[in-house]
Amino acid sequence: MAETVWSTDTGEAVYRSWDPVRNLRLRVHLQRITSSNYLHYQPAAQPGKDLIDLATFRPHPSASGHRPEVDEEEEVVIGWQEKLFSQFEVDLYQNEAACQSPLDHQYRQEILKLEHLDGRKNRRIFTYTDSDRYTNLEEHCQKMTTAASEMPSFLVERMANVRRRRQDRRGMEGGILKSRIVTWEPSEEFIRNNHVINTALQTMYIMADLGPYGKLGYKKYEHVLCTLKVDGNGVITVKPDFTGSRGPYRIETDGEKQELWKYTIDNVSSLAQPEEEEREQRVFKDLYGRHKEYLNSLVGTDFETTVPGALRLFVNGEVVSAQGYEFDNLYVHFFVELPTTSWSSPAFQQLSGITQTCATKSLGMDNVAYFSYPFTFEASFLHEDESAGSHTLTVSTWRPLELGPVAELRRVFIGGSLELEDLSYVRVPATFKGERLSRFGLRTETTGSVTFRLHCLQQSRAFLESSSLRKRLRSVLDRLEGFSQQSSIHGVLEAFRRARRRMQEARESLPQDLGSPSGATVS
Repeated sequence: MAETVWSTDTGEAVYRSWDPVRNLRLRVHLQRITSSNYLHYQPAAQPGKDLIDLATFRPHPSASGHRPEVDEEEEVVIGWQEKLFSQFEVDLYQNEAACQSPLDHQYRQEILKLEHLDGRKNRRIFTYTDSDRYTNLEEHCQKMTTAASEMPSFLVERMANVRRRRQDRRGMEGGILKSRIVTWEPSEEFIRNNHVINTALQTMYIMADLGPYGKLGYKKYEHVLCTLKVDGNGVITVKPDFTGSRGPYRIETDGEKQELWKYTIDNVSSLAQPEEEEREQRVFKDLYGRHKEYLNSLVGTDFETTVPGALRLFVNGEVVSAQGYEFDNLYVHFFVELPTTSWSSPAFQQLSGITQTCATKSLGMDNVAYFSYPFTFEASFLHEDESAGSHTLTVSTWRPLELGPVAELRRVFIGGSLELEDLSYVRVPATFKGERLSRFGLRTETTGSVTFRLHCLQQSRAFLESSSLRKRLRSVLDRLEGFSQQSSIHGVLEAFRRARRRMQEARESLPQDLGSPSGATVS
């Protein structure tokens, strides 16, 4: 007999399916390989025979009334969240006093109904669905590492208290949109719901009762054959993976009578018929078409063009970082001031912004605050002299300086210093009407620098007009070039005709005695 090739990879596998999970079907095959019960009975000695008949090694029927040959091998087909009762559950729920929850009473009615019919189709293979208590306890008792002396971390303890169930989904504090961005005094419930991945998930366990003959229904003999988890995105996690073409998995029981079992897990879900696939494709095509129409309705079909002679400038900028400042927790309040001549912006356009407060980190000899604050604005220019592209600008900053040690002590220990009432004073103010601007008496001190990154896009009808002009110019040049070639060819032909006519006139002017003997003219 060939030696069995076992599959030792018991890790989980992840699949994604667009079909409803209720169509999932698994075939589980369980078989005993070795057993100590085969040598339980000694055959009686028969005279005249030195060998023992192998039929005498047949084991006794078990106390439960089932023949051991039936318990040697079992195969069932299980659907998603299909409940198969174990012998322990059958014995438990037959006692009405043991039923405490509505689910227990429901299981009791189903078990009684099975007893009146043909009985259970399973003996050793059973299931725990998402509603069973075993599913919750199993998830809470799982370890994160293989260490024997593992100490659960803060996150593991919080994960154990989260019920990741679709039917228990309810409004959570962390999922409600709040006006406050920062919660200074978060509650334990708030921390648990906002720092733990709480994905809607359903779990199912396929189990096996590997107890000896006549001892089915004991918790200590239960073993997990397969774990199935499905989330709301159609992701199916199977542990261990489907057997397929690989070898079966093995289970070795503990105790005095060690036994070896093998089992296989196969996906036997029925394939969709061609007409069903075609109908599904039509549904998806219609859905995608409607979604495309919806997106087109949001974007619109009209292309917004600029006015003639104007350049439209879009700037997607970023306040990258700031460095060279003596204090921590920096923020940038910036303004974009357009030149008064030739430049304009829409009335709804916001040409200012305030970054978040950012702590600094040491980078070499400097303390740098990385803002990564994005901003955007739009402006129009009446000419197309400005160039587009990407630009990185580093702007040096300064602050007004107040003389005297008292002002400096106040700034260091209390905070606050002189500030410009009109920020446009850093350049030529818009309200200035004179010829020379004097800042005599304004004392300043150089501080740090702020880095900006700008990505500019230009839109103008002049680009299209210049492109069409280049095309028209090229077409004119091509026509001129063709005309020049035709004129040159025509000139060559005309010169050849004139030369031929002159030759004929010269021959006609010669005397007759110098002609040909026959008197024919030479052409």
